[in-house]
Amino acid sequence: MSNEHLSPDAKKILQTMASYVPEMEAVRHDLHAHPETAYEEHRTAKVIADLLKKWGYEVTTGLGKTGVVGRLKVGDGKKSIGLRADFDALPITEMTNLEYSSCHEGKMHACGHDGHTTMLLTAARYFAETKNFNGTLNLIFQPAEEGFAGAKAMIDDGLFEKFPCDAVFGMHNWPGSPTGKISVNTGAFMPSSDTVKIKVIGKGGHGAVPDKAIDPIAASAAIISSLQTIVSRNVPPLETAVVTVGSFHAGFAANVIPDSAEMLLTVRCFSPDVRDLLQSRIESLAKLQAESFGATAEVDYQRSYPVLVNHEAETAFAVDVAAKVFGRDHVDDNMTKPSGSEDFAFMLEKVPGSYVVIGNGDSAPLHSPNYNFNDELLPLGGCYWVSLAETYLK
Repeated sequence: MSNEHLSPDAKKILQTMASYVPEMEAVRHDLHAHPETAYEEHRTAKVIADLLKKWGYEVTTGLGKTGVVGRLKVGDGKKSIGLRADFDALPITEMTNLEYSSCHEGKMHACGHDGHTTMLLTAARYFAETKNFNGTLNLIFQPAEEGFAGAKAMIDDGLFEKFPCDAVFGMHNWPGSPTGKISVNTGAFMPSSDTVKIKVIGKGGHGAVPDKAIDPIAASAAIISSLQTIVSRNVPPLETAVVTVGSFHAGFAANVIPDSAEMLLTVRCFSPDVRDLLQSRIESLAKLQAESFGATAEVDYQRSYPVLVNHEAETAFAVDVAAKVFGRDHVDDNMTKPSGSEDFAFMLEKVPGSYVVIGNGDSAPLHSPNYNFNDELLPLGGCYWVSLAETYLK
């Protein structure tokens, strides 16, 4: 992003940050080289906590097992704001060949959480040096976003009771979007995410005499085909939903009919009502289809992340700040809704706020073994966080 699009205030912020951006890049590369997966992020949490303490924050660790919160109070302002970054890695083997590639086999920062954390740390250092706000700043560093609901763990551990926030904001990098471009949408922005295990129980036997058995594979095949009719025939046409069978296991030999078969599903949608409908139909369809073959079906339906709903006023505020910082041409407030889910949704159920994405440029996609976070975002994302918080806590 060319600096000519930036506001005078943003240029001043970036000028101040320039003196320590190289150090922040080094922090990011260190985190990238030492990825830690859900609830194992002890080293990462210590790096974050040590820096925040060094800069004068009141630091709380161990919230939601490995979460960290840094609080900074300035003046007599009554308002408080929460800024959140996630810091867990994924169980992926890195293939980037970077100098700072993962030193832990089978673990990688393939979603940019190392960058999210460092963008917020960059802002944290600026806040501590300038103290150009009046109120309470809560910097929330969250573990276990990748499927293990670290946001909920922190909330259950008393996050918003211990650190009350009038509003809370989150940000994720976005490959394929121009570097530094802020994109968002109001209302339901990211879908809920549920995981379903269906076990079909039949009666094993010889493959040459199928009439003496109850074939769970045949029953499962019918279930898999029928599941696709839920979206096409039960979900209202103007709603969006996904029912995907991502795993299917049964049998071990060509001439043996197994006793059972198992499948795993991911289920996503943008509406709580549609979510209820999907669960009801999946459970009913699986059991009745199995019964039609003389088999039975056990359905284990696990609700994971809820729909992420961006609040109207806070999203409008986030867009307004982004437009003033980066220029209106570098903000999209009508982004096509992503199909990925995000546990920041739990925080937005408790506190009004908004979740935005910031362009990562022309990079490999998220969760790719070739992905890398764009270091140009460290000052740009940090500048956005500073502008958002300083404006909110005037």
